[in-house]
Amino acid sequence: MKRIVLISVAVFILAVGGFLVVESISTPEVNGVEYSEAPDMEGQPIKGEADAQITITEFGDYKCPSCKAWDEEILPKLDKEFIQTGQVNLVYVNTLFHGQESGLAALASESVWANHPESFWAFHSGIYREQPDIQSHDDPWVTPETLIDVAHSLDSEIDLENLAIDMIEQTYVDYVQRDMALVEKYEVSQTPTIMVDNLKLEDPFNYEQLKKAIEQKLEER
Repeated sequence: MKRIVLISVAVFILAVGGFLVVESISTPEVNGVEYSEAPDMEGQPIKGEADAQITITEFGDYKCPSCKAWDEEILPKLDKEFIQTGQVNLVYVNTLFHGQESGLAALASESVWANHPESFWAFHSGIYREQPDIQSHDDPWVTPETLIDVAHSLDSEIDLENLAIDMIEQTYVDYVQRDMALVEKYEVSQTPTIMVDNLKLEDPFNYEQLKKAIEQKLEER
């Protein structure tokens, strides 16, 4: 029997030490900001081969309509052309720009990644499918019941009771805090924000620029 819980999620942004060299770049093909290093992908949800030559980092928020659009419009192209060919992998970083509901969805997704990684991306896209089509994204819709329903709808082995407990106890709050530290470190101000290795793209929806950035990075290898 599904457990329905009410949960208040308090997530704190960690202070980030160290220094990153940041350089704005602009070419006829690619516009963006280049950092001295790519985000750390250790422990992050990953789609594709772990040893792929290029890592795409998506800073996303499950309450963000643009993130849903990126998941539906851009990711399938990226997956078919680069991820399935083994050249590129995708890492997802939770970005909590829409309050407690963003935090709750992030906690649930981290639980699924930790316990059922084979089901993560289906759960990930399932949350976006629950996002209302005709409604302000600020209106409440992310609830424990919704997230349990998403997991229940999948053809997977996700333990629903364990997922509910992880939301109640905030089991993976440290992982969410780690993500928000990356958000601060890489000066993420909008979702989705897309990075190709150490290059933060200006326009996440310009697939031709994304493709060109990947090709340029591959040529450098």
